Amino acid sequence: MGAQAVTTVEVRPRKVRRIAIPIAVLLVVVFAAVGTLLRSTPTGVVFRVSDQIAMGLLGVLLAAGVLLLTRPRLRADADGVEIRNIIGTHRYSWALVEAVSFPNGAPWARVELPEDEYVPVMAIQASDGEHAVAAMRALRDLRRTLPADG
Repeated sequence: MGAQAVTTVEVRPRKVRRIAIPIAVLLVVVFAAVGTLLRSTPTGVVFRVSDQIAMGLLGVLLAAGVLLLTRPRLRADADGVEIRNIIGTHRYSWALVEAVSFPNGAPWARVELPEDEYVPVMAIQASDGEHAVAAMRALRDLRRTLPADG
């Protein structure tokens, strides 16, 4: 038999994940260490246990914010495309999708919708280079294999 058609595409950004995860871990470690070591200062300020705990929690909250950058994902199948960006997830049927594009100079791809609307696809990022090119090819190949009525 010939080459097998693509039936699903799932993409997540690579470069931002390699950067964000270590930064998140570093934030937690640094804020926990600072919270642990702070008891009093030469100026006479005294940190209580609640202040130390708050410092550690602040590190956890900042790390969670950084980890939001790792959240984007694209899933596409015969029924449509699901786009999860930093905040929010949306699913669009192929009948609604007019095009999948990667404009020159754009940081990420986008799905073109009717009436000149579009949805950014943060899972396919220009900074990922060849990974982004392969993801766009796979997504376009999947779309080409679908029946015309979508």
